[in-house]
Amino acid sequence: MTSVVSDIQTQKPGGPLIVHVVRQFLPNKGGLEDVVANLCRQLTGRGYRVRVITCDSLFSDPARKLAANETIDGIEIVRIPWSGSSRYPLAPQVFRHIADADLIHVHAVDFFFDALAWGKLFHGRPMVATTHGGFFHTPKYAAIKKVWFKTLTRLSALAYADLVCCSRSDERLFSGIAGRRARLIENGADVGKFANCAALEARRRIVTIGRFSVNKRLDRMLDVMKVLAGRDADWHLDVIGAVSDLDQATLEKEIAARDLGRHVSLHVSIDNAAIRNIVARASLFASASEYEGFGLVAIEAMSAGLLPVLHTNDAYKALAETHPRLILSDFADPQAAADALTVAFERLEADDLSLREELLRDARAYAWEEVAQRYMDVYAEAMTPRGRQHQPLRQRGQVA
Repeated sequence: MTSVVSDIQTQKPGGPLIVHVVRQFLPNKGGLEDVVANLCRQLTGRGYRVRVITCDSLFSDPARKLAANETIDGIEIVRIPWSGSSRYPLAPQVFRHIADADLIHVHAVDFFFDALAWGKLFHGRPMVATTHGGFFHTPKYAAIKKVWFKTLTRLSALAYADLVCCSRSDERLFSGIAGRRARLIENGADVGKFANCAALEARRRIVTIGRFSVNKRLDRMLDVMKVLAGRDADWHLDVIGAVSDLDQATLEKEIAARDLGRHVSLHVSIDNAAIRNIVARASLFASASEYEGFGLVAIEAMSAGLLPVLHTNDAYKALAETHPRLILSDFADPQAAADALTVAFERLEADDLSLREELLRDARAYAWEEVAQRYMDVYAEAMTPRGRQHQPLRQRGQVA
């Protein structure tokens, strides 16, 4: 039986067009942006055409407008005006750029998720969405968010063939409104980016990576460092990220207020080569984040050979269920988190590199090649007309 995707290929040179819609994309750096970029690269290498529709400025610098059209790493990017909140950016021009899509893939639950769902009566494109944690990034307005989720989000979800949940915690949440259409595909990770580059000998050096956002709770991370530095002067923390709702000056003041200038280094918007050099001097990764959609950065840390010590949020707890070597602690308690990091260091110090090998092996399971294949199967099913059986094609160079 010939698949419907093969029929589309004969009609459109280069294969089906997947239009990804996401509120922030390159050149911005972050977990969501990395996921979309890596998926797009995999798709273009397997016969698909891709387009990314995103907002025309970075939320960290809204006054600076980016080019309306650009190609980065072979990915077509269309940027459109927006207004309102960065959590729910209003950008109705999205409808101008989807008419030729074979499938629309919406990333995260925000204006785009709702607008494209309610507009499906007019655009008629098959759609899938990836949850990326929904909109429960902070406990702020929790009651309103729950009502919104159980009403408007539930109704919007009806327009999507599948809701791809990038973590087990997301799957538990979204299955309540989408049933079997909530499908688990854990995020892929660029496991080659920092592969096996952490220090081979145990060092009292910690790396934390992520955008400078309030929910990342870098204040708690610094409180923990204050405790560690008081116990042993060798402890050091490298904070790596890009400005978001916290700026560099604020973080520098927080570091100075705790007298941690000798023990904490701040690295703002550095490239992967520079990050790799910093990771090469470290043994541990830590995250005090109150909320994560999946915990992608922890997987990347594992791929480097760093032992992660993570705050007990839902995503990290779900990750630790699969990877019991990860260490969880409540970073709201600086003494307890400092104890956990000390235990992690001692484990590495006593280890014969078998723990490191286990971390590297676990991280390899998140390689993008396999994750992309699972997405391609979702796409093919969504693009298959009702009553017609989907038959996936697995050979490289063919879309499935």
